[in-house]
Amino acid sequence: QVQLVESGGGLVQAGGSLRLSCAASGRTFSINAMGWFRQAPGKEREFVAAISRSLSSTYYADSVKGRFTISRDNAKNTVSLQMNSLKSEDTAVYYCAAGPRSYLGTPDYWGQGTQVTVSS
Repeated sequence: QVQLVESGGGLVQAGGSLRLSCAASGRTFSINAMGWFRQAPGKEREFVAAISRSLSSTYYADSVKGRFTISRDNAKNTVSLQMNSLKSEDTAVYYCAAGPRSYLGTPDYWGQGTQVTVSS
């Protein structure tokens, strides 16, 4: 099994920045892609960003391209999401996710989520 623990959520004004981090533990050798999903109140969970273990492939939702940057430290088994130019529509619970394939797809593992609230 793999455990994922997020940190870094909080309250920020529109136009501001936040950095989310996620630490993986357990059978981390089984992980390839890591990334982030989010779920706003009353909406379905949606993909945000992902990165492969090789670091050669990154993927972003159109809604965050140019504003969010995903990075990864394989030595520390961590993945981070730098979020800039935040908008009120970015308000959601953000979930770290991981899976055994080079693309995230439907992740095998999920974190517990961290709240991001952007005030306008």
